[in-house]
Amino acid sequence: MKIGEFSKLVGLSISTLRYYEDQGFLHIERQNGIRNYHAEDVGFVQFIKRLKDMGMPLANIKRYADLRYAGAHTARERMTLLQEHYRFIDAEIKRLEGYKNNLEDKLKLYETLVEKNGIK
Repeated sequence: MKIGEFSKLVGLSISTLRYYEDQGFLHIERQNGIRNYHAEDVGFVQFIKRLKDMGMPLANIKRYADLRYAGAHTARERMTLLQEHYRFIDAEIKRLEGYKNNLEDKLKLYETLVEKNGIK
């Protein structure tokens, strides 16, 4: 499919898709100089978006993409990249849980204050 149709399908702008291709995140087949996206590109672009949303640095996403395009023999290295990012996310969740717990404690104080003083 052409870039406009693919852009709508994956929810990314045409300029973002071109950037991803220019930076090597995507290797897109061309026919007569026109980009030709395939159904399997949809899943990979969605995966790139998720990695980005999860806070994976672009350099690591690029490394993952390079390994993916290099072939199946890179599976262990790709797995290692994802495991490292999993550990990062796990640490972030724990950090945010601490903030959430602190906020819950503060909210309880305010709830008590409001109830005690009849504040509406």
